[in-house]
Amino acid sequence: MKIKELRTLSAEALTAKLKDLRLELGIEKRNIASTGVASKKIKAGEIKRTIAQILTLLKEKGVKSA
Repeated sequence: MKIKELRTLSAEALTAKLKDLRLELGIEKRNIASTGVASKKIKAGEIKRTIAQILTLLKEKGVKSA
């Protein structure tokens, strides 16, 4: 997801998106561990970057993240 799209979301929506991405990252990590496919490592990196962007936006908005 692009940062411009994330900025339009409310704090509640960002928190929900963060929860979903963390769950998805866990699934990707398990898939990487079982298969070791390089393309999945790239996807995991993209998920991590989006999580970091969401955490930054939540911090800017003054919302304490879980």
